[in-house]
Amino acid sequence: MRIDQIERYKRHLMLGEVGEQGQERLLAARVLLVGTGGLGSPAALYLAAAGVGTLGLIEFDTVDRSNLQRQILYSNDDVGRSKLEAASERLRALNPDVNLELHAARLTAENAREVIADYELVVDGTDTFPSRYLTNDVCTWLSIPLVYGSVMRFEGQVSVFHASRGPCYRCLFPQPPPPELAPNCAEAGVLGVLPGVIGMLQATEAIKLILGIGDSLEGRLLMYDALSMEFRSFRLEKDPKCPVCGPEATIFEPIDYEAFCSATEAGGMQAEAVSEISAQDLARLRARGAPHLLLDVREPFERELAHIAGSMLIPLGELSERLSELENWRDSPIVVHCKSGARSLRACRLLLQYGFRRVENLQGGIDRWSLDVTGDIPQK
Repeated sequence: MRIDQIERYKRHLMLGEVGEQGQERLLAARVLLVGTGGLGSPAALYLAAAGVGTLGLIEFDTVDRSNLQRQILYSNDDVGRSKLEAASERLRALNPDVNLELHAARLTAENAREVIADYELVVDGTDTFPSRYLTNDVCTWLSIPLVYGSVMRFEGQVSVFHASRGPCYRCLFPQPPPPELAPNCAEAGVLGVLPGVIGMLQATEAIKLILGIGDSLEGRLLMYDALSMEFRSFRLEKDPKCPVCGPEATIFEPIDYEAFCSATEAGGMQAEAVSEISAQDLARLRARGAPHLLLDVREPFERELAHIAGSMLIPLGELSERLSELENWRDSPIVVHCKSGARSLRACRLLLQYGFRRVENLQGGIDRWSLDVTGDIPQK
């Protein structure tokens, strides 16, 4: 190592788990970062600072003023500039050791294999379902570890998917949600510091994988709630019916899922108005014994943490395929809930679209139920 590198990385060199050999590994590593937005910004900064030798950046967007609340790679002077140009300028200034490979494009079914195959590790810094599923599928086929992260409102998730040794993203979420139900940060909002926490954790997992140290999040999902300041970890199992990594896989080629995020903006159907019910009013309804169905549209692992007694679970992504299970409630009251109210709002719109007449969204979801009714989220 050069003298200037010894000075730059000496805090790493002092760690027995890293040392000179580990730092050389980092300098030789090739990591692809898909997206340089909220998650990609902190991940890129920490990976570059740590001395990851080659960082591939794939990005097509320009800097918007609304990005600056959380995308810390950029400054006010960068508004209107290419994110790729601004990001590369900042990262080169941070660490000239890092070789930046710039891909000025959107990740698509046509280019995903070619781009991803050139790297040993991928960090998912996107916030859209099309890129998330596409990245997972290609990493699975190429047996490349994928460091996954996502954020929404006040919550974030992190995991490592390496299908040759454990589950992939589709084992957890087999299919993208229908177009009208696909959430995004632009619509639901996100606490500005939240991507920093999750992106930093993604960088940590990437560095551990390169160095071969510690216990990675392979086979585990780490969930972070900024409001309660709680981290919770769930064990994930490989799904034998997974359409990508299962023994009877049905998907073998990259798929573009762009319609899942753009259908509504591209002239899709008009969203129907949705009635809402407060947690207190729902409690009074239940106390009276009034007939109603309480529909939980979260994922099974969320229900393991907390549930409202007597609710029926149909995850949002499965709702359109399981409407027949609700047929007896077509003309009866249905109250839909999720954790905070965003997913359940989309579920309500879907039910209304398919002719269910008495649908209400629980304001604030199970979080609000906990605060206003039980005083504590009921545990399973």
